[in-house]
Amino acid sequence: MEHTSSYKLFYVTWFCLLFLSPFLVSSLLSYNYYARRCPNMIRIVRRGVWYAIQDDASIAASLLRLHFHDCFVNGCDASVLLDDTSGEKNAFPNKDSARGYEVIDHIKSELEEACPYTVSCTDILTLAAAAAVDFSGGPYWPVELGRRDGFSASEDAANKQLPSPFEPLKDIIAKFTEKGLDLKDVVVLSGAHTIGFAQCFTFKPRLFNFSGSGKPDPTLDSSLLTNLQRVCPNQADSDTKLAPLDPVTSTKFDNVYFKLLVSNAGLLQSDQALMRDDRTASMVISYSRSLSLFNNDFAESMDKLARIGVLTAPKGEIRENCRKSNRVGFAKKTGNRAATKKTLN
Repeated sequence: MEHTSSYKLFYVTWFCLLFLSPFLVSSLLSYNYYARRCPNMIRIVRRGVWYAIQDDASIAASLLRLHFHDCFVNGCDASVLLDDTSGEKNAFPNKDSARGYEVIDHIKSELEEACPYTVSCTDILTLAAAAAVDFSGGPYWPVELGRRDGFSASEDAANKQLPSPFEPLKDIIAKFTEKGLDLKDVVVLSGAHTIGFAQCFTFKPRLFNFSGSGKPDPTLDSSLLTNLQRVCPNQADSDTKLAPLDPVTSTKFDNVYFKLLVSNAGLLQSDQALMRDDRTASMVISYSRSLSLFNNDFAESMDKLARIGVLTAPKGEIRENCRKSNRVGFAKKTGNRAATKKTLN
């Protein structure tokens, strides 16, 4: 009887750990995680983002995109920051377009001076993205902290897992679903395109050869089409030129993006596709009419995004340098006390 009771207890415990593990991980995060060990952590991160935006307002969109690209590839673990030659920086969605690395580097160096070996690069990036939205006029939301950094990055995983502006909406929805996000999250997080820019090659087919027709996308607003054809002429050397995703308020976080979609003036084909599906079109219309609704839902979806695949102690590490794992080169420092301390992290 004692053995039977022990087996029952084992299976009940195993069942709970299996199905409740995401909730257990989330419960390990805390708004006050650094309150004792690094009390100025949030202030240092927000100050770094503030100064970066004062220097270049467009960096806000880049930091937000960097966080999204990090969390979407094997979870939020700052893998997108690693300089691995076969890492995520070299993947097609990031190469020659992802930016903001220097902002994170600067913030990390300040935190290493204030509280060495304490704050993860993942928490820095997560908080920086939230601050970027806040400083751009968008919603503010508190960020739970306590994430740790991963050891490696994968170019192949980034190419496969990140949504592409060339994909049909059903494929993009499937990628969100795989991450535990739902249809509302697809629409809401697409609203991040209310700030930032896109390279011409990501939408040029709509201007000159839509679906192989040799003609522009007939649904694209005519005045927008004319302006874009001027910015992105039909020649290879225009591929890397930039156009604002929201030409009305390109550096202000608002709901104009959704208003543009309603008017068939969305820049990316994958964005405009949200108006061609009844399920998503109704949400686009709602957000175009209510900024407060969009802001509230965006904060909720960002909180969900920031919990994907999170590593917490004792998993992962606290990198000293966001561009490389602490494991790199540590064999040469076996006699160094500081190196031993970093290895234990």
